[in-house]
Amino acid sequence: MRGRVNSFQSLGAVDGPGIRSVIFMQGCPLRCHYCHNPETWEMDHEGSWFSVEEMILKISRFKSYFKEGGGVTLSGGEPLLQWEFAAALFKELQKRGIHTALDTSGHGNLARAEEVLKNTNLVLCDLKFSKEEQYEEFCGGSLAKVKNFLALTEKMKVPLWIRHVVVPGLNDREEDIRAIVKIARSCSNLEKLELLPFHKMCLEKYEKLGLDFPLLHHPECSREKIRTLQKFCENNIDIPVSIR
Repeated sequence: MRGRVNSFQSLGAVDGPGIRSVIFMQGCPLRCHYCHNPETWEMDHEGSWFSVEEMILKISRFKSYFKEGGGVTLSGGEPLLQWEFAAALFKELQKRGIHTALDTSGHGNLARAEEVLKNTNLVLCDLKFSKEEQYEEFCGGSLAKVKNFLALTEKMKVPLWIRHVVVPGLNDREEDIRAIVKIARSCSNLEKLELLPFHKMCLEKYEKLGLDFPLLHHPECSREKIRTLQKFCENNIDIPVSIR
């Protein structure tokens, strides 16, 4: 079993609890207007092939750093596109007592996603918009698919963190956040909501790939704005809300 990996971050601190090794898989079905990893879109554009055994050896070098609640996060791209590799890798990591987290857009075949979730300790799911038409326009995706995936995580009782990128002018009004919170709170397995500010640190990647960045002239999300929304959430919901 082999998977195409775009990059490997040995010690990360923002993609799940504790210190984690983060594997960015190649390939994504979405084209989000604010994507910061466009180099992961095409399956055959970049990356290297790894067998499960090779990846386990690579991860094992950092296992000593996982003691305080850390582990391994599979991200992308969209890791569910390579579900067989993801399922096999997580199964081997579980055998070794290593915490597994799946960072996903929720766009994948549900039956195949279930195979991955069987050995997943935590799901980090991006909830990009609260309306179907926005998902289609700004991501080329489907809110219905995300909701179905969230329902699957709830059915399988996999702990859930929902992430939401706040983009000024697109989804930063209180009514937008209220709608996101409503969807998030419908999941009984929800542990936390993360609000992430839109930024444009990815511009160099787009230039290198010869791609236009759709939100080039959009303002970035300020710290003041993200903190205001955090306070709004904390006053209206009884779950932890974190910002980055």
